[in-house]
Amino acid sequence: MVKKQRYREPLEQRVLHFIRENDLLSGRRQLLVAVSGGPDSVCMLHILVRLQEELDIKLHLAHLNHRLRGAESEADAGYVSRLARQLGVTATVEERDVKEYKARERTSLEEAAREVRYAFLAEVAESIGVDRVAAGHTTDDNVETVLLHLIRGTGTRGLRGLQPVSRWQSSKNSLVIIRPLLRVSRQETSDYCHERGLEPRTDASNLSLSPLRNRVRHQLLPLLRGYNPQVTEALLRTARIAADDLAALDAESARLWGSVARRQGETIILDRKKFLELAPALKRHLLRRSTEELLGSLKDIEARHIEEIMEALTKPAGKRLHLPGGLLFVIEYDRYLLAADAAELSPFPVIDGEIGLKVPGETRLPGWRVKARIIGREDMEDEKDGFTAYFNLDKTGDALTVRCRRPGDRFYPLGIGQPKKLGEFMIDARVPRAWRERVPVVCSPGQVLWVVGWRIDDRVKVTGDTSKVLCLKFERI
Repeated sequence: MVKKQRYREPLEQRVLHFIRENDLLSGRRQLLVAVSGGPDSVCMLHILVRLQEELDIKLHLAHLNHRLRGAESEADAGYVSRLARQLGVTATVEERDVKEYKARERTSLEEAAREVRYAFLAEVAESIGVDRVAAGHTTDDNVETVLLHLIRGTGTRGLRGLQPVSRWQSSKNSLVIIRPLLRVSRQETSDYCHERGLEPRTDASNLSLSPLRNRVRHQLLPLLRGYNPQVTEALLRTARIAADDLAALDAESARLWGSVARRQGETIILDRKKFLELAPALKRHLLRRSTEELLGSLKDIEARHIEEIMEALTKPAGKRLHLPGGLLFVIEYDRYLLAADAAELSPFPVIDGEIGLKVPGETRLPGWRVKARIIGREDMEDEKDGFTAYFNLDKTGDALTVRCRRPGDRFYPLGIGQPKKLGEFMIDARVPRAWRERVPVVCSPGQVLWVVGWRIDDRVKVTGDTSKVLCLKFERI
């Protein structure tokens, strides 16, 4: 519990100043208030009701019965409903089966309750046309959160603790959470309720030592105060410093975004050379920002996952790391990819089977138009895009097909004069691993003629003796 302090300014005014200082309402006219029935949320609701006129807002209360404590949960819901009527606040009071969600999602009871609760709040917010909810988190909650993050090893971001404004995100919903009581202690909310005869509910599960947060609250913090009576202030100071440091990193990563990192669809592309030149702190920050952009939150990404990526940065091209949320970190020759499916970045469509080419003529295949012309050597042009190639027609013949690579494929890359496995050629040519199964390969009945975009076979090149030239051009459609 945070040490009780003496304030000359009334609690309502302190909360009002905090709301304005942190721009928690940003000109909004309606606010959803999450009320559990405990001292913190009841105190917050009562204060916001008293500040309604000054803030020019209309309140709507939301309470969720988690169905975890039987009759006590029912009594909590009844208390909150009566309190809403007494204070003249509209309310939504519903229930959800948290245990069923826990079993279905295979998560902890704490996490299940949190996810179900915020999903409910997001639904209520959407139904009344607001985008934010006020939560009754206090300074004590902030201190406990910092310690929890420290124990779990969440890195600097976790050390900053709870923020006045944050966003909860799921695959279906998004919600802004504001915390008007973040500079108010738990003791103060209890005193406030007692002085006004509010008689909030007491959740007996808060005394259980099963949840880690409760062990931090009832065991770890008292133990730490034995070593440092001012440990609460020390932890809050650490949180402020971490928040300031992260704000600077946020600004710098925003400046670098676009030159070092960019988003393409559901993939983040990092320039390998530029990224490796950054300071480690900036690398970690950009990696977190990248994962957050793709997943919507960092809930499942721990510091150890970021460190795994950091350790892999200098590994050879082709290295892959599987991360929570279905993300894949892929190392390529000149870039890093963070994506759910790195193959999506391939400029080549999927090729199914083997498709015959019209020579001469035009052939359409998924994503491609292939034009075949027979010309003289004097009509050849200098093509540098890699998707137009010239061949000695007498060596290739006109029975040509297009397919993807196959095990055992070999050819004589132009200019090398000796056979090479196609897989080895692609590695040496730095063809990104995610592309290799999609690169078109032009073949005659007896050999590979062209790895489209890279190299033709040396044995079918145009020479001074060539009389008929086959020109093949691949165009994306």
